[in-house]
Amino acid sequence: MKIFITFFFLLLAYAAFAQDTTASRSGKDLQFDFGGEVRYQYFYFKHQDWGEAPADKDGFLLARYLGHAGLRAGSHFRAFAELQSSVSSGQPGKPSAVDENTLDLHQAYLEYSGLAGSGKTIVLRMGRQELSYGSQRLVAVREGPNNRQAFDAAKLVFAAKKLKTDLFYANYVIARSNIFDDRFSNAIRFWGVYHMFNALPVIQNLDLYYLGLYKKTTTFDEGKSPETRHSIGGRIWKTKAALRYDMEGLYQFGDFGSSRISAWTLSSNISYTFLQNKFKPQAGLKIEAISGDKTQDDGKLGTFNPLFPRGAYFGLAALIGPYNLLDAHPYVQLNLSKELVFAVDYDMFWRMQKNDGLYAVNGKVLYAGNAGSSRQIGRQLGASLEFPLGKYFSFKQEFTWFNAGKYLKQAGPGKDILMTGSTLTFRF
Repeated sequence: MKIFITFFFLLLAYAAFAQDTTASRSGKDLQFDFGGEVRYQYFYFKHQDWGEAPADKDGFLLARYLGHAGLRAGSHFRAFAELQSSVSSGQPGKPSAVDENTLDLHQAYLEYSGLAGSGKTIVLRMGRQELSYGSQRLVAVREGPNNRQAFDAAKLVFAAKKLKTDLFYANYVIARSNIFDDRFSNAIRFWGVYHMFNALPVIQNLDLYYLGLYKKTTTFDEGKSPETRHSIGGRIWKTKAALRYDMEGLYQFGDFGSSRISAWTLSSNISYTFLQNKFKPQAGLKIEAISGDKTQDDGKLGTFNPLFPRGAYFGLAALIGPYNLLDAHPYVQLNLSKELVFAVDYDMFWRMQKNDGLYAVNGKVLYAGNAGSSRQIGRQLGASLEFPLGKYFSFKQEFTWFNAGKYLKQAGPGKDILMTGSTLTFRF
């Protein structure tokens, strides 16, 4: 099967190059485009899951293949389809569907676009598609993990000169490990409206949004129940100057079983780039405060739900998820050459509430709140080196050291984690 998958995507790459190096071919009324990605990753962990996981002496490999084809008919209609194959080799135990999804239809949608007045456009997209908003703290394509995420959705987009509004209703596509078995599901429903205002005085850019979520079953440290959650938030950001910022806050309410939800998060990412310096160094500080549940079985759930966040939320190692958390994260980036980028960061984690647990990125409860009395989770040092290899290839080397804090030592083995990850990507 892996040989077949590799052959299929190599054939698609050949078709793309045969059409043109721009991956498109135009006729009078029809325009075709092809493209894709092949990504290989090698990981080695020492003391994975802080010593809970079986020892792995030689690491493991992940491979992801993406291939798409699009057809545009005239200036209004477009059809798009994309296959995804994610495979794993050498992992101890059975890989999750996020690491191994042998072959499936990742995207398949129809799109209509047209004018809605002077300088205004409207787009309607129906079918399986990716969703991504803001800094991808809440809604992301999930680029870091081996298997990207998608939704069966209807989305309406209105765009003007300084405004873009998305209105959508979606069913989350639950990843399964076999071939073409990622079927439509009503277990997780997602809807919302997202406004983006650009070129504003003083603050530059503003996002305002409402996001609604229904899950047939959700598990928190407090228990397992159906969940209906509403998120209202805002974000201001600027990314095209020496001084850059991205600040966001939101409040969540709704129902978790018989309990009412009251949760929140605040985040700030401020950096400065010394543009006149030879290496254009960038120094920044990220801070996040993410609510947890203060008291269990009191009829109120305070644990924040990050919805559908990017997978490698705090680095490629993806050890901790954004639930019940307070973290401070200074970082530095250097452009050693026009193409070579080196970055180093240091992250410090605490539990927001002692009575709530520690969660993984996917929401799994890693350790219960009553497993330890300390708030201190630990500290994480990360470094990466990234550079392209010609027009189509890129390579990134990453290293992570996680120093387990008092809570992890109380709750489990509490061993320090070492991780190295190598990523080679070919895009066409």
